Amino acid sequence: MEPTPLLIVDAANVVGSRPDGWWRDRAGATARLRDALVPLAESGVPPHLPGPAEVVLVVEGAARGVPAVPGVRVVAAPGSGDDTIVGLVGAAPGRRRLVVTADRELRSRVGALGAEVQGPRWLPT
Repeated sequence: MEPTPLLIVDAANVVGSRPDGWWRDRAGATARLRDALVPLAESGVPPHLPGPAEVVLVVEGAARGVPAVPGVRVVAAPGSGDDTIVGLVGAAPGRRRLVVTADRELRSRVGALGAEVQGPRWLPT
């Protein structure tokens, strides 16, 4: 098993869970989330996910242009963000995979592939 866990964040779902005016600037809100995730690449999310971790932020729609930064890989979904997340989980069967989303259907789909799931409030951002 690959020792570095994979932390996949559903950007649209996490950004949408916070009533901070994200709807006025979706790309900006997504960039702020991305920047808040950077420390997790080294520290993880103690005690549940020790670092280091590979952090992947899946973006879609108006946030597709948000670039990666050191510590956070950004994957622009060509279609459904949920399908992209399921694909990332399925492509890493030998790793611990943790998906952050509140989407019930997505939670079920990635759980069936053996991924762990946490809601947006779990993130220390």
